[in-house]
Amino acid sequence: MCDRIKAILCLGVVMTLCLSGLAAQPKVEILWPDGAPGAKGQAEGDKPTLTIYLPPADKATGAAVVICPGGGYGHLAMDHEGHQIGQWLNSFGVAGFIVAYRHSNTGAGYRHPAPIQDAQRAIQTVRSRAKEWGVDPNRIGILGFSAGGHLASTAATHFNESFAEPRDAIDRVSRRPDFAVLVYPVITFTDPFTHAGSRANLLGPNADAAMIEKFSNEKQVTPQTPPTFLFHTWEDTAVPVENSILFYLALRQAKVPAEMHVFLKSQHGIGLGKNSGAASAWPGLCQKWMEESGFLKDKSK
Repeated sequence: MCDRIKAILCLGVVMTLCLSGLAAQPKVEILWPDGAPGAKGQAEGDKPTLTIYLPPADKATGAAVVICPGGGYGHLAMDHEGHQIGQWLNSFGVAGFIVAYRHSNTGAGYRHPAPIQDAQRAIQTVRSRAKEWGVDPNRIGILGFSAGGHLASTAATHFNESFAEPRDAIDRVSRRPDFAVLVYPVITFTDPFTHAGSRANLLGPNADAAMIEKFSNEKQVTPQTPPTFLFHTWEDTAVPVENSILFYLALRQAKVPAEMHVFLKSQHGIGLGKNSGAASAWPGLCQKWMEESGFLKDKSK
């Protein structure tokens, strides 16, 4: 009889753990249920999504971050620059929202303005549904890696411009992120420091000079650009560190609060930087910056 009771208790524990695991799975929603602007079809790649990572209610700070994985505007590094980032943010009470934005290899192929349309819609969706997700609408940031860093910096510098005609109430709320985190980001589209592949995938192989200038985001910084954290490494040969330096200097010139960390060692695309030597410190430094900047607490209290 005792063995039977033990078996029942063990089964109950297993079922509880399984249910907990199911509950922890992130929810995925389509950003435009009625079809994205400029959609070229009905395939999965024509429908940008938002993957929702919410922290436990007893740990939630009310802060939220829209996550833009990298991939040269030709694919998305959804694991180490997406799901792992949502889980990391949740570990210190921040809600994470991964935007699977359209790019040159989704559906029939997308260039500008599809990625920024999707990123802006993601910010607006989180802000418009802040109460539902336990988020402070005034503490919504954007975080991007590599080309996703270019997209995040575009969202941080071009928020006064709408790249799609408003369709609903979501499209009418503020597109401005309250802060930005740029990790080994592509920033400039001008030579010699640009990442040519990202530029070509976004603007085409023969981009107009005016478009190159417009989306060299170090040239678009204003005093209204949100506070920014930057991380890069000296050894990055894919996206030169000058990208972060140029953006930091522009922020400095505009008197926008900014923090930049440049580490000597480590390659491009390290994500959270596990087993990357000193560069592994960047997530902790970023969390500390968010805390010291007041983004992890309700400023109204």
